[in-house]
Amino acid sequence: MENVFDAKVAQNYINRINNLIEDTHGIWGKMMVDQMLAHCCVSYEMVYEPEKHKKPGTIAKFILKNFVKPKVVSEKAYPRDSPTAPQFMVVGRRDFEEEKKRLIGFIQKTQQLGAEAFDGKESFSFGKLKSHEWSNMFAKHLNHHLAQFGV
Repeated sequence: MENVFDAKVAQNYINRINNLIEDTHGIWGKMMVDQMLAHCCVSYEMVYEPEKHKKPGTIAKFILKNFVKPKVVSEKAYPRDSPTAPQFMVVGRRDFEEEKKRLIGFIQKTQQLGAEAFDGKESFSFGKLKSHEWSNMFAKHLNHHLAQFGV
């Protein structure tokens, strides 16, 4: 799995995002490209703008930590048409350029903060994660959706 804290890897994601245009269509799934960009921002919002999202309750966090986390932080790619968690659902259209700018900003901020800033950092849903688990989670999600839109 790629290391999102590496400058070349981060730039590769940015280049892929910059290859998207407003009318890029997905190869699979129901999201429009602007919705996909907003959807990808949610992972970063939970780190940098946690007030935007409701934290999971005790039972939900137990389930997430013990059953969902291993699938999310592993190196195994997501299958096409994987179910979307409710907090990641994007309803309605978004401003393509704004969402693109936000996602690129989040990728740059994460890379610049580096692995050290994420090692042992508390996840919104999964408890403390190692830096490689954070990297896997971000990389896997980005790769899944950028491939969905052919970039």
